[in-house]
Amino acid sequence: MKKYSFRKLINDIHLWLGLGSGIILFFVCLSGTLLVFEEETKALFTEEFQVDTTAGEKIPMDELHEKLKGEGDINAITLPAKADEPYLFSIKTDPKQRRGSTFYVDPYTGNYQKEMKSSLDGFFMTMFRLHRWMLLDIEIGRPIVGIATLIFLILSISGLILWFPKRIKWKNLKPGFKIKFSANWKRINHDLHNTLGFYACIFLVIMTLTGLCWSFTWYRDAGSAVLGTKIFGNRGGGPKVHSAFTPDTKVLSIAEILDVANSELPYNGQIRLSVPKTPKEVYTLTKNDASGFSPVITDKLVLDRDGTVLKKELFSEKPLNVRIAALIRPLHLGTIYGTFSKIIYFLACLIATSLPITGTLIWWNKLKKKPQKAQSK
Repeated sequence: MKKYSFRKLINDIHLWLGLGSGIILFFVCLSGTLLVFEEETKALFTEEFQVDTTAGEKIPMDELHEKLKGEGDINAITLPAKADEPYLFSIKTDPKQRRGSTFYVDPYTGNYQKEMKSSLDGFFMTMFRLHRWMLLDIEIGRPIVGIATLIFLILSISGLILWFPKRIKWKNLKPGFKIKFSANWKRINHDLHNTLGFYACIFLVIMTLTGLCWSFTWYRDAGSAVLGTKIFGNRGGGPKVHSAFTPDTKVLSIAEILDVANSELPYNGQIRLSVPKTPKEVYTLTKNDASGFSPVITDKLVLDRDGTVLKKELFSEKPLNVRIAALIRPLHLGTIYGTFSKIIYFLACLIATSLPITGTLIWWNKLKKKPQKAQSK
């Protein structure tokens, strides 16, 4: 009787957890693959808003602000880093709206239009609900996806252990780096599972470790304790800062506020400015360095109405643990390095979608061998 080895234990864990969770993981990974390039895909099916850079000088910001006020309460203004891209005004056209609608504005002509609905909006919302909750009620679907994600983490680690041969030598390791397309379909299927799984493993582990932050409160709290800072701690904008505004204080225009911000953060980049609506509120501004390595890393300013800098947060000066916590979301979505990382995540998610299929086929082929061996005896 053969000894039940550690490798056999890992193999059994990998096999039965994979078979038990395969169908859920397939749909979670498939929907995740499609969501990677959601914005780019929707843009292909909507008419692009054109900016006429030949129309002369840009219209003053305060004039644009006054013009757009006619559409409703302006929550925020986004100024792109590039001259040929439109300004984005977030406007609550209805008091019942929570976030408001986006208006595209040509800063040269003053022409604007409300963001067009894409024919794919419904499809991607379905993919989002499938990815997060398996199209079920949140209270039911969230833990199901969470448990499946935990299983996927175990599958990734156990799969990596099984990828290494019993005797670690180069001649034994070498076949695990390539797919032998000249072999029969069973060997190709095995290589697709084994080799592609190895290449995608590190990205899949990152996705699972970060994705669990949305599934379980206990996991998010544990992660916060390990990092020493709260994960998703800035939801809602963080601690409120109130204005020290007095009646005799000189109130700066939005254009002047932007001048102060650019002097404090003297580099080219996209700016998002939250506009105060009451005398007690202040300006909150985030800016991304267009020449930086990541489009999601931003510096933050809180400015009073007279331009006084109430708070200044430079991402590069934050402690490492705070920076890691701030990058949980872009690490999960693959937006951390822009298009480059999104391509990598798309391929990794595509591989992850195939793993339940190729893994089941490997098990099925082995299952068919057993009766044949029994008959030959």
